[in-house]
Amino acid sequence: MHIRTKICGITRPQDAVCVANCGADAIGLVFYQKSQRYVNCQTAKQIIQVLPPFISVVGLFVNPPADYVYQIIETLPIDLLQFQGDEDEDFCTQFKRPYIKAIQVKNTQDIENSIKIHQSARALLFDAYHPQQYGGSGQHFDWNILPNNINRQWILAGGLNSDNIVQAITTTRTLNIDISSGVESDKGIKDAQKIKQFMQQIRKLEQSLPETKI
Repeated sequence: MHIRTKICGITRPQDAVCVANCGADAIGLVFYQKSQRYVNCQTAKQIIQVLPPFISVVGLFVNPPADYVYQIIETLPIDLLQFQGDEDEDFCTQFKRPYIKAIQVKNTQDIENSIKIHQSARALLFDAYHPQQYGGSGQHFDWNILPNNINRQWILAGGLNSDNIVQAITTTRTLNIDISSGVESDKGIKDAQKIKQFMQQIRKLEQSLPETKI
């Protein structure tokens, strides 16, 4: 059983290479200028150029103007869009690209509502609610409030690190993980040792999982 992992908030080419070498499936590039993990098009291009094949590139946006999203996807080879703000389904679908819709979770109702509203999303990403930040806060929500049977592709995010990832996966039964601050030495600066430790924990857990979904 493979646990798919995205490491988000990449700001340097060397971090992208480390992520790929450690076995992650995707990187996330943040195109939200208020974020400490923001990258411009030039930096994003440099990062993408060093990636080996079969590593997906996810472009993250927070309540962007549509023209800005079009500019990015016309300039860079972005595989998947991620909308981290308050974007509605009409906004997300206009770009004719597969997308992930992030949900800041406060209660089970937030999860259930998102499943109904964002029918066209490739996957829903459940992250911790924070009043001032759209992700990357280092906090996690109560995993026990997740419904037992989510009939959608979904991703767990928020406050994950090498110390709690095994508990997170066994509690939530997710097979898709998104991490950012949990493998950093500073905002936007990834720590190679933390990435390696995190991915080692993932690989050990994969070996113990049954061939069908847990």
